[in-house]
Amino acid sequence: MTTPIRIPILIVGAGPVGLALAGDLGWRGQACMLVEQGDGSIVQPRMDMVGVRTMEFCRRWGIVPWVEASAYPRDYPQDNIYLTSFTGWELGREPMPTMHAARPPEQSPQRRERCPQNMFDPILRRFAQSHANVALRYRVRLESFTQDADCVRAVVFDQERGTHETIEAQYLIGCDGAASVVRETLGIRLQGNPVLTYTTNVIFRTDDLDALHDRQRGYRAILIGPEGTWATIVAINGRDQWRFSIIGSTAKREWSVDDIHAAIRRAVGKPFDYEILSIVPWTRRELVAETFRARRVFIAGDAAHMMSPTGGFGMNTGIGDAVDLSWKLDAARAGWGGEALLDAYTAERKPVAERNVSEASGNLARMCSVPPTPELWDDTAAGAAARARIGAYFTEIMKREWFTLGIHLGYRYDDSPILWPDETPAPPFEVSRYVQGSHPGSRAPHVWLDGGFSDGRSTLDLFGRGFVLLDFRDIATDSGELERCASAHRIPLTVHHVKHAPARQAYERRFVLVRPDGHTCWRADALPAQPERWLARVVGR
Repeated sequence: MTTPIRIPILIVGAGPVGLALAGDLGWRGQACMLVEQGDGSIVQPRMDMVGVRTMEFCRRWGIVPWVEASAYPRDYPQDNIYLTSFTGWELGREPMPTMHAARPPEQSPQRRERCPQNMFDPILRRFAQSHANVALRYRVRLESFTQDADCVRAVVFDQERGTHETIEAQYLIGCDGAASVVRETLGIRLQGNPVLTYTTNVIFRTDDLDALHDRQRGYRAILIGPEGTWATIVAINGRDQWRFSIIGSTAKREWSVDDIHAAIRRAVGKPFDYEILSIVPWTRRELVAETFRARRVFIAGDAAHMMSPTGGFGMNTGIGDAVDLSWKLDAARAGWGGEALLDAYTAERKPVAERNVSEASGNLARMCSVPPTPELWDDTAAGAAARARIGAYFTEIMKREWFTLGIHLGYRYDDSPILWPDETPAPPFEVSRYVQGSHPGSRAPHVWLDGGFSDGRSTLDLFGRGFVLLDFRDIATDSGELERCASAHRIPLTVHHVKHAPARQAYERRFVLVRPDGHTCWRADALPAQPERWLARVVGR
């Protein structure tokens, strides 16, 4: 075996979470290496919705134009439709704007985007590769690792060269998915339900599925039969590729190719020409790791939490992990972050994962809650009444899955040991509704400082690589003692005097301290009397 390769941070797994972590570390100036056992190709896109908070991170990184320029057609309708089949009855519909027509919610400078994984991963890869201090190595498999007080020693196998290598890193992060080698090596247990359903995904290609029916197009079709909800079809690329999912149950079933052909024809309602590109059986789970850290090794994304895709929370939760962990690793590497900062990763991200995992399972339960209705397909008065009843019921209960701004923007780090809590009660968590505020642990509010959507400057544009103290006093006076204390401990701190009434109202206090991940960690109407002690807490000392 050759001389060990030494790198500060080793990331295992080049899915969207690993790529985002590598890119954010590179953006912060930290050197890292990412190893991936595959070649980066994606047989089946596992996600297609880039949430609002993830898009805010893309804004910070300067890659929003890349996402908006992805190959997904901007004018493709995004409606969610509830059908007996494509050529059968439409039971209900949730109209949604196209990406071209959509505007951001008032609480964000960004809108969510439709960008499937086979389009989004290459964007994140391009971002990571734009930093000279980031090394991406594909077809390199992690085989084992050990750690001690000084470093992590990983043994990897380069599949192209047929050679083993040892990599010594200060930290290792497992972004290697549900079957994580990193998590299994650490012996971290998973808590929750290991099987919600055994599902089968099929990607098929057909030139013009929409020509087979006469109803308005949509992004997602949920198929309801006499037995209840049984399948979905999603417009993968908005042109000729579709993802057909047989939802399944807790009873494992092997679907033959003939079975799958019959199911596709049933979903469409007539014979048609198509080509099956891939078939992937998989298991929906409801699991969260008991801890996200074991000394110098961390886990993120699906390695730390597994959830049903109902809601589109999985990847977006994982990228939240990546950003939270990245600034903490940067602080530890730069010398100004204490050990408690790294411990806070689990304290902050595990409750978010638990909430999102639970909500995703609730969405699945609601989608599958249609009772068996034998008369649903009958062309009779009783059938029409059943379709009207089921359609009204389903349209109403599914709104909770489609409108989730509180999940994407409303998460907080209430129990974090590196915040300065105040005496005010925490606002309630809501799924669909999100009221901005500066309560410690919250995402810092968005307010347009000038301009607006597409050309404006947001308060969020003030945050990024270091701490930011927002000073909302009418007349700024000296904060030199605080700045001198931060400088003495090499803590990156920028003070912004913001004379802007709407921003002052949104931030609720005269002073608000915002962390490098864009979350508030302290607020008050006066500067702290003991700045050294005050700063020590928020940097984990």
